[in-house]
Amino acid sequence: MGFTDIAHWARQIRSGDLRALARAATAIENRAPSATDLLKELFPHTGRAAVIGITGAPGAGKSTLADQIARLCRARSRQVGILSVDPSSPFSGGAILGDRIRMQGHYADPGVFIRSMATRGWLGGLARAATDMTLLLDAAGRDVILIETVGVGQAEVEIARLAAVTLLVLVPGMGDDVQAIKAGIMEIADVFVINKADHPGADRLEREIRASLSLSMRPDAWMPPIVHTVASEGKGVEEVLDCAMRYLETSSRDPRRGVKLWSLRLREMLRERLLESVPPERIEALAQAVAARRDDPYTAVERLLASVKNA
Repeated sequence: MGFTDIAHWARQIRSGDLRALARAATAIENRAPSATDLLKELFPHTGRAAVIGITGAPGAGKSTLADQIARLCRARSRQVGILSVDPSSPFSGGAILGDRIRMQGHYADPGVFIRSMATRGWLGGLARAATDMTLLLDAAGRDVILIETVGVGQAEVEIARLAAVTLLVLVPGMGDDVQAIKAGIMEIADVFVINKADHPGADRLEREIRASLSLSMRPDAWMPPIVHTVASEGKGVEEVLDCAMRYLETSSRDPRRGVKLWSLRLREMLRERLLESVPPERIEALAQAVAARRDDPYTAVERLLASVKNA
């Protein structure tokens, strides 16, 4: 695809062409070469969207909360993008849950673009293409981008690298208090959402969150608010969104945050590019040599790095 075609494609996306946007999303998820050229063209037009991460344990109501936040944003005339990062199918590599069974009330609304993404086995829980997809939606004029994670493993921590504000959804009686403290979630949550707050134990969970927060001090001095919601009924959702936007206003004044986020992302991109530059069969051969103790892993890695530098 030539530069003229890429430029035309980018203009279509920026003008709100949903078909062009969907085609670009597929290219990004499939790691098509044209996707990189397209993102280079679109990147100068990014940086305006409010990127909100929604994470928490399975069953906490993340999808319902995302659905209600999207409804509220549309009522405020905001364009919305939703990325649902699902577990990968062990057979096809595609998303198991899929967006077809989520948020069906938004399908007739062109102001809401929904995309399910497979983790494709990545241990972090977030799809490799999630950052690129966020940039795409940003350039396409989406004012608010919601990223819902799988809610397992390292995903809760990884989402903080991508989102400008992170909502941690907890539910009374699910052991979330213990999970949050053990997993170090306290440090990355910008807003705590106690969903299904009409269930017993909501006040106890809030007390335990506050006790944990009192033991640590964030570098940005932000005190994460704790909001009670019943997302299935829309209760408390407006307060959640307002808290998220208030944090965005506060954090946007600190230029160091953007530098830190892009420093992490550039490292990830370098790591990915390095791995892609080494043929898998060569790594397999080195692994066999190391496993058989014919070589040591340190020398093997040094040789790989030297070969990449000299390539």
